[in-house]
Amino acid sequence: MTVRLHHNEIRNRSHAFVQKWRAESREEAEAKSFWDAFFSVFGIERKDVAVFEWSVAKLDARHGFIDLFWKGVLLVEHKSRGKSLDKAESQAFEYYLGLPEKEKPNFVLLSDFATFRLYDLRRKQEYSFAIEALPEHIHLFDFMSGLQHYGDVAAETTLNIQAAELLGSLHDALADSGYSGHELEIFLVRILFCLFAEDTGIFPHHLFINYLLNFTVEDGSDTEMHLSKLFQVMDTPFNKRSKNLTAELNEFPYVNGHLFRERLDMPSFDAAMRDVLLDGAHFDWSSISPAIFGSLFQSIMDKDARRNLGAHYTSETHILRLIKPLFLDALWAEFRAIQQGGNRDKRKKLAAFQQRLTALQFFDPACGCGNFLIITYRELRRLELAVLRAQHGDKLDTTHLGLDITVEPTIKLEHFHGIEIEEWPARIAEVAMWLTQHQMNREFARQFGREPDLLPLKTAAHITIGNSLHLDWNSVVARDSLSHIIGNPPFIGKNFRLFGNSRGSHQM
Repeated sequence: MTVRLHHNEIRNRSHAFVQKWRAESREEAEAKSFWDAFFSVFGIERKDVAVFEWSVAKLDARHGFIDLFWKGVLLVEHKSRGKSLDKAESQAFEYYLGLPEKEKPNFVLLSDFATFRLYDLRRKQEYSFAIEALPEHIHLFDFMSGLQHYGDVAAETTLNIQAAELLGSLHDALADSGYSGHELEIFLVRILFCLFAEDTGIFPHHLFINYLLNFTVEDGSDTEMHLSKLFQVMDTPFNKRSKNLTAELNEFPYVNGHLFRERLDMPSFDAAMRDVLLDGAHFDWSSISPAIFGSLFQSIMDKDARRNLGAHYTSETHILRLIKPLFLDALWAEFRAIQQGGNRDKRKKLAAFQQRLTALQFFDPACGCGNFLIITYRELRRLELAVLRAQHGDKLDTTHLGLDITVEPTIKLEHFHGIEIEEWPARIAEVAMWLTQHQMNREFARQFGREPDLLPLKTAAHITIGNSLHLDWNSVVARDSLSHIIGNPPFIGKNFRLFGNSRGSHQM
């Protein structure tokens, strides 16, 4: 029986749990009692919701057993005190990949009695703390009390709103100063990249904000100069940088990829504008998905301009509803069929299947900020990760991330093509694809112990700026190499169409 408890009662129970279990060490003897007691902290009868030793098909077609599994909510792996939680992590995520989509949990929890390690898969966050610190971290387990469905969505919505307000405030401050048009749009894209980069491991943590705090004066008068220099540095390879460059500037990576190539007339800052920029840098951008960058920029655009140009941003749920039956479900079914077949030539078949994934090319002729391309790329990388794990899982199990095998992700950004009529959404689409690549590289590293380098950027999604109704699509991607056309055509009611757009619709 599950009882809804007040937060203070849960916190008090967590203190009692710590006192009872802080010295335990025997996995086989006490692990089940440990987790029964853990669930009881939240007023949950464990057997009502979760099962010990849940059988799951591993990616090598063998079966494994999840230590404790709550369908759609929580996967638990447990080790004896002092045993490696890294090995538990590897096992947990292998089991996760083998679960049916509808059963996959939003949280993975590891423990060795002494330490908890929680993965929030929705927000891509990892938390690790000693058992003694459980009461201080008890809010991380709100989902145990049924609060997650509402609380997490509300929290994500709040964070998205905060991000939009911060970006909007910076846009307004710049626009009010007379800075506008193409240069404003490119400047904001660059700032967004820097904000996201320092919170997600592309830059060293807090590199950008510390540069602003330590090298720009409070009245904002030299912010323009320092940002201009920073943009120039990030477009310069290390071996071509001035020997007189400060150590702090030289710590910024060479980005490449044309993101910082164009020389802009920079905005002149005052104290208030510098403060707005710092507010944005203080925000934790790691909680924001690149898939909503377009919506963030849309929120600061003029409403009439959005309506005239038919800008439309489709939710992830609706994107998956399109791409799963179009191609994704069939690809997963083909992969599982290889897994469930005999061992004869299985590794060769998996390698051939990966090559086929690598060859796929996608085209969104009205891509906006790239939402369809972003989600499609992410889902293909996840499928490829499962394929690689199936090919090399036996070596992972025996070497445990101390690998002497060469494993590389091969899904190419340049196989994702789009057309967008405006420049700023096209630039956002490119940046969002790079940042999604970075996120997927980190998922790859979790399985294979090595993160592919993102920087300097070497490839990019192929986003063409132009009117999709007037361009020859073969000039964007050759028909004979294209696998799927995806996307959501821009739609506005006939009463709101510009004459040129209406005529273009008739031409279709």
